[in-house]
Amino acid sequence: MEAAIVAPAVVVMVLIVVLGGRIQSAGGVVDAAARAGARAASLERGGTQAQKDAARIAVQAVLAGEHVDCPAELEPVQVGSGPDGLQTVTVVVDCTVQFDRLTLRWVPGSAKLHGQFTSVVDRHRGTG
Repeated sequence: MEAAIVAPAVVVMVLIVVLGGRIQSAGGVVDAAARAGARAASLERGGTQAQKDAARIAVQAVLAGEHVDCPAELEPVQVGSGPDGLQTVTVVVDCTVQFDRLTLRWVPGSAKLHGQFTSVVDRHRGTG
C-alpha cells in the first residue's frame, strides 16, 4: 500500500532530475555553438558580412549535429578591440528550448538558453 503512494512521487522526482540534466546538456551545446561561431568568424578572411555568415553556419551546424532543436537567435557578430589592441569577435546565441523536445512529449514549458564567446581574430589568417 505504501509503495502505491510513494512510487508516483519517486517517478516524478526522477523525471524532474532527467529534465534538469537535459536542460544542462542543451545549455552546453548552446555554449559550444557560440564558441564554434566565434572561432569561425575569427578565421574568416572576408569582411564583417563574411564573418557573420561563417558564424551563423557554424552555430547551425553545432546545434543540428547535437540534435538540439531550437530556433537559435544569433545576434549580430560584434567586432571590437581586446587586450593589446587585438581585434576580437563576439558571438551571442540565444535559444528557446521546449521541454517536450527534451523529454516526454507531454511536458509543458520552455527554457531560454544563452551562450556567448569572444575569440581573438587570427592576425596571421591573411586577407583576400
